[in-house]
Amino acid sequence: MPLLIQNKGLGRISSTAELFDRYPHLQENARAFHSKPLVDVDPKCLLYVQQREFAATTPADNCVSVIGSDDATTCHLVVLQHTGSGAVCLAHCDGSSTWSEVPLLVKAVTSLGNASKEGRLELHLVGGFSDDAKTSHKLSLNILAAFQNQTEDVHLETCCITEMNDTVVDGNHKPVVYGIGVNVKTGDVFPASFTHKGPAEELRSARTFTGGQMADIYDSSRGLVKIGPCKWSPNLDIAFWLSQNDDTILQYLSTSPMAEPPHFVQHMKSTIQFLLEHPTSDSLFPGGQPQLYHRTEKGDWERVVQS
Repeated sequence: MPLLIQNKGLGRISSTAELFDRYPHLQENARAFHSKPLVDVDPKCLLYVQQREFAATTPADNCVSVIGSDDATTCHLVVLQHTGSGAVCLAHCDGSSTWSEVPLLVKAVTSLGNASKEGRLELHLVGGFSDDAKTSHKLSLNILAAFQNQTEDVHLETCCITEMNDTVVDGNHKPVVYGIGVNVKTGDVFPASFTHKGPAEELRSARTFTGGQMADIYDSSRGLVKIGPCKWSPNLDIAFWLSQNDDTILQYLSTSPMAEPPHFVQHMKSTIQFLLEHPTSDSLFPGGQPQLYHRTEKGDWERVVQS
C-alpha cells in the first residue's frame, strides 16, 4: 500500500477514529497544526484556489509565494509536495470525483519535479468536521483510499481532518481550521485566511456551481492563471434563490448550514447573479479560448488580452 505513515503502509481502515487510534502521533500533529496562528495572506504573493480547483508550482516561481484556499466546511484541503524538487500542489476537494482527482494531483507534482532529485511525496490533509450527515468522514476515507491506490509512495504527514478538526460552538459542530496556505519556497503549511479570492472569482464559482469538474488553474511555466473554457446552459430557475431569505439559502445550498462562514449566503447570491447575467458562457471565452491572467508589477492579477 503506497500511503505510508512513519514509513509503514497504512493498510485497511474502516473509520477515521480507527486511524487516529492506531497512530496517536497524527492526533498530536493535528492539535499542533490547528494551534498555529492564523495567517492573513498578502494577496500580492497569493495564488488562491477555489472549490474543485487545484494549482501546482515550484520554489522557482517568481509570481507566487503562497498557494491557499479556505471556506472548507465538509470539503478537504489537500497539499502534496515533493521534498526533493520542492514541487507543491494544493487542491480543494468536495467529494465530487475523488478517485479521478487524486491521480491529477500526484501527476501535477511529479511532472514538475526533477526526477533525478532524491526526496519523497508528502501529504497534508486539512478539513471536514463531525457533521451530522458524516459527509466529512466519508470524504476523509475516500481521499485516504484514493492515495492508497496510487503507484507512488506517499507519506502522510499532517492529518487534521473530521474529528481532529472539530469544535463545538453554541452547541453546533464546526471546523477549527477553514483555510490553509502553503509557502511554495519553504513547503510550510499553515492555517490561513484570505481577503482576496481572485482573479475571476465569480466566473470560477459559476463553473463549480454548474457542475464543472476539478480543474488545474495555473500554468507555472508562464506564471499564468487560466480559467476555462467552460460551458453551462441558461437556467432561469436559479433566480428563485435570490428572492429567498438567508436561512433558506443556507439550508438548501450548503452541505453544512450551521458551519458555514458568515459570507456564504452573499457568495451564493453573487454567483447566481453572475449566472443570470451570463446565461451562457460563450461570450466569456472568445474563440473558445481560456481566460488568462498574469501578475502585474504591483502584484495584482490582470487579464491578458489575447489577439
